[in-house]
Amino acid sequence: MSKTPVTAIFDIGKTNKKFFLFDKDLEVVYQTYHRLEPGKDEDGFQSEPIDELTSWMIETFQRARQMEEFEIERINFTSYGATLVHTDENGKPVTPLYDYLKPFPEELLNRFYEEQGGKMAFCTATASPPLAMLNSGLQLYFLKYVKPEQFKKIKHTFHLPQYLSSVFTGRFVSDFTSIGCHTGLWDFQKQDYHKWLKENEVLDLLLPAMPSSSIFKTKPEFGGIPSGIGVHDSSSALLPYLKKENEPFMLLSTGTWAISINPFNKSALTESELNKDCLQFIGITGDPIKISRLFIGEEHKYQVEKMYDFFQKPMGTYKKLAFEEDRFEKVKSKPDRIRFHYLKPESYGLTQAEEMNFEQFDDFEDAYYSFIHSLTNLQIAALKLVWADSSVNRMFIDGGFNANEIFVGMLRKKLPELEILTSDFALGTALGAALLVQQDFKPPVI
Repeated sequence: MSKTPVTAIFDIGKTNKKFFLFDKDLEVVYQTYHRLEPGKDEDGFQSEPIDELTSWMIETFQRARQMEEFEIERINFTSYGATLVHTDENGKPVTPLYDYLKPFPEELLNRFYEEQGGKMAFCTATASPPLAMLNSGLQLYFLKYVKPEQFKKIKHTFHLPQYLSSVFTGRFVSDFTSIGCHTGLWDFQKQDYHKWLKENEVLDLLLPAMPSSSIFKTKPEFGGIPSGIGVHDSSSALLPYLKKENEPFMLLSTGTWAISINPFNKSALTESELNKDCLQFIGITGDPIKISRLFIGEEHKYQVEKMYDFFQKPMGTYKKLAFEEDRFEKVKSKPDRIRFHYLKPESYGLTQAEEMNFEQFDDFEDAYYSFIHSLTNLQIAALKLVWADSSVNRMFIDGGFNANEIFVGMLRKKLPELEILTSDFALGTALGAALLVQQDFKPPVI
């Protein structure tokens, strides 16, 4: 029996760890999912259990190599990017993977901004909103001055997608899609690493930056096959659309974060946009791409769990709800009744309820519709930050929320001038990583 040639992709999300095999037509022929319980760093804050993750990846890949029906010919990796891995000279992590939500000492952060000429001057130069630990490059500043003993052990620092690749190739590099996404590392005005890295003697820890389409070979124990160097998930999710579409579009890539991406908006970032979590990242083509971010996945998880508890509903109840225009019109006619836990609508000039009181709702459906009504208002405000001043009249939604009929239905009602399409690319992030290691891959022009 002849084996089907396939491309292996690891798609490592913050919640779900996924492995796919794509055939030559980029159809998924095998997939498996895994969840890891968060570990703890030395301060007791949650942390990605990197050793467990590495072991799972190796075991999963070696099992797939033993499958009689497939021949793995290529491999690549995509992952959330705002996470640095600090290793010794052999590529073994020497610190925990510090979570991007870990608090950053305020006094130290203020000192850093003061050294760099002020917060907004630094943020404008690096196209990075002031996000503390989520500006992943600032981890190096944090480690040097807060944890000097940990810092001394570090020989290489790179982002999680490139670390995952290094496990299989033994090669240590960085790539522009990871460096250029709200890290505080890259000076967009000078097109080079920002001067703070040299000033604080951390530049030598960073690795040579390469295009995302670069290819190495895996170690012999992994078959010596062509391997990508890993790619930041936002850039990876965008690639299938850039390859397929001939007309301008936006992408709303949803999951833990909702990322509004407009590759056709070339306008410079403003201070106001930066303060609303808008930024630019370096795409696979090397061009800056304007995006805005909203923490809707975690907000949704938090609110729905509260609703289940109050209304005594089983998990998954919201997934059974369809979009009903009458219910939407009823909710829309009432004052805002939702108080967000993570999100800050005030930043966008929107209001929210003083307190969250579920007794004011008629039933679970009323509460859920009210929540999604407020959430989509906020999503539209974030979307308009990147939609402005461009000729885009179509938007794709991919990721977890593209299957949420109420979320999509409300956006369509509120944005009638925008054609909103739920994506054919259900696995867009993994598909983008697979495209990058195709033999005939050429970066699309935008």
